[in-house]
Amino acid sequence: MKTCPCCNEEFRGRENKVFCSLYCKSAYNYEKDKNKPLTRFRVVDNQLRLNRKILAKFNQAGKATVRKQTLLAEGFDPKYITGWWKNKKGDTYLFCYDYGFIGREENGKEKYVLVQWQDYMLK
Repeated sequence: MKTCPCCNEEFRGRENKVFCSLYCKSAYNYEKDKNKPLTRFRVVDNQLRLNRKILAKFNQAGKATVRKQTLLAEGFDPKYITGWWKNKKGDTYLFCYDYGFIGREENGKEKYVLVQWQDYMLK
């Protein structure tokens, strides 16, 4: 019998099996990685994922207008993008994966117009 390093339960299995379940394997490695120092890659990756999550939250209809300050308060950082698209008018939308944004000023308030990536943007 072997003992799982995560939950300390005894289990049977292959000769080289270390964990009793995939859950324990995942939980063990998550805890181990959580204590590692943040690398530049992880900082950028975390911010990109957060940006996408925030854009998706505020843009559930495919297009939306949101105050810039609202997004910034959620942790959005417009410096972290994965690409851009320029429309026929010359406006440049910055994208974080499949969600994009462009800055606008309406009634003296800074806002972002949020869009979702469309197939026609590939052309």
